[in-house]
Amino acid sequence: MEYRILNTINSPNDIKNLSDEKLTELCSEIRDCLINTLSKTGGHLASNLGVVELTVALHKVFDLPEDKLLFDVGHQCYTHKLLTGRFNGISTIRQKDGLSGFMRPDESEYDPFITGHSSNSVSASLGIYKGSKISTNKDLYSISVVGDGAMTGGMIYEGLNNAGHNRNDSTIIILNDNKMSISRNVGALARHLTVIRSQPGYHRFKHKLERIISYIPFIGGFINRNLLRSKTMLKNAIYHSNIFEDMGFHYLGPVDGHDITKLQQILGVAKEQKRPVLVHVITKKGKGFSPAEKAPNNFHGVSSFDVENGEVPIKKIDFSAVVGDELCRLSASDEKICVITAAMKEGTGLSNFADKYKNRFFDVGIAEEHAVTFTAGLAAGGARPVFCVYSTFLQRGYDQLIHDVAIAKLPVTICVDRAGIVGEDGETHQGVFDIAFLKTIPGIQIFSPVNYLELKMHLNESIYKINSPSVVRYPRGSQPNLPEDFVPSGDDFQFYGNPSSEAVIITFGRVFSEAVKCYEKLKQEGKKIAILKLNKIYPINDKIYDYLKKYNNIYIFEEGIASGGINETLCSGFLKNNINAKVHIYAISDEFIPHMSVDDALKMYNLSADAIYNIVNED
Repeated sequence: MEYRILNTINSPNDIKNLSDEKLTELCSEIRDCLINTLSKTGGHLASNLGVVELTVALHKVFDLPEDKLLFDVGHQCYTHKLLTGRFNGISTIRQKDGLSGFMRPDESEYDPFITGHSSNSVSASLGIYKGSKISTNKDLYSISVVGDGAMTGGMIYEGLNNAGHNRNDSTIIILNDNKMSISRNVGALARHLTVIRSQPGYHRFKHKLERIISYIPFIGGFINRNLLRSKTMLKNAIYHSNIFEDMGFHYLGPVDGHDITKLQQILGVAKEQKRPVLVHVITKKGKGFSPAEKAPNNFHGVSSFDVENGEVPIKKIDFSAVVGDELCRLSASDEKICVITAAMKEGTGLSNFADKYKNRFFDVGIAEEHAVTFTAGLAAGGARPVFCVYSTFLQRGYDQLIHDVAIAKLPVTICVDRAGIVGEDGETHQGVFDIAFLKTIPGIQIFSPVNYLELKMHLNESIYKINSPSVVRYPRGSQPNLPEDFVPSGDDFQFYGNPSSEAVIITFGRVFSEAVKCYEKLKQEGKKIAILKLNKIYPINDKIYDYLKKYNNIYIFEEGIASGGINETLCSGFLKNNINAKVHIYAISDEFIPHMSVDDALKMYNLSADAIYNIVNED
């Protein structure tokens, strides 16, 4: 498809001289490009459609890459990529060896910081500003675009507190408010004053007037101070309390985030301030694509969709949905069960639970540290709490797991969603670290089911049989196909395959299904191998070692980071139990997994059926 203006944009300099009319046309082309591209590749649609004009205005007003622009989370940076020389690569976004779906400094000089998780952009932006000033002695602008959802994360307020305290720094926060969740300024007078305060002339006049008054002998300072108090009282009466000005920011807005002219005006005013500024921008998620406007949550992260009618492929039942359904079933007869999530109700399959058991469902926002301690408090109060969280986000609650949960041996259940390789979201979202950091915590028990039946069994055991912290971890997506003769035992471990062989594969979770495919292929060739499936992956049941003494070759396949993984625990057990077999370890090497499909990643790290077969067959 031909894009008359977008095709000519290779850097932000190419839009500097475009008229507002041309910029509006460019925004329309960008939306069309995003909709058509993501309908095929998948990705974050609604959030990107909502910030098109804002992103264009930022690239027009500021001088990138000298000035630094950082998107919080970063999943809304697709327009930014299109304006910074990556238009030809947009069709590869989130694919193996293609563009990342987030900001990546190794991808472009226009990306100043790696993004992926929420609420850290203000801290990073302030650090970038200070670091650049130290290293270059230049007074640049450092801008962070923060969604209103990120304002539920505690770290953002630590950053705001620090940034607002530095009164002479040119740090600019763009509050992208697409749900009106921060403040709702109503009334004609508030809107009129916003228009006035967005004009550069107003601020120049105000500063000149303040200087003139300050020159009045004896009483100039007194008049200025009292005018400031009066202005603040009047503004608070109209706009209500403003936490950002209380924290030291000069507040501008709210402004229509889809009006390219007004955006340029207010950003120009922000540049003139030479102090911490917060610009409040109102946007609409999914802007320009009706289905996404009506149901932005359905188009937050999509695999593909029909451009004509917005229909997305029917979602298969997955592990997350099974967890949600099972919690609903258990809660019908158990009023002590309550469920916590950190702004991931839909993602963790809890929508039905939230509707049925409103008083026992708690969405605490993007605040995993608070979520873990809140969960501990619920348990201490006599409830039976279940915290559902993505593996990659649980990392932020590590201290709370130790200090607030484990030391007190509180009976909390943590459902770790997206455990293992997640695919196209890449390094920042891969769930490969949870085993390594969880198993360092004394007293914790970790389960890793391969299918829905095991998932329900482990969830029930965790809630009703374990009076200490326990974890049930499961991958993104649907359960794999398994042979009819596989029956979950409910024990800590079980064997499958041919126990009379001289070699054994040890694995768990999703990779067990890959090992079974390998076994079936070897069986057809008249070759033998046994599979030891770990159901409770930590702590390891010591009885395992008695069964393993007869094998000459032991193959460990682990969908997790090698350092600190289950393989290390097993090897320690081999030494203690005098097991002299040749041990082959295949886990994820100590590196971050780039964005690619789950299948590609399993192949890369020798965890696919074909890879397992080739490894076992070579020996």
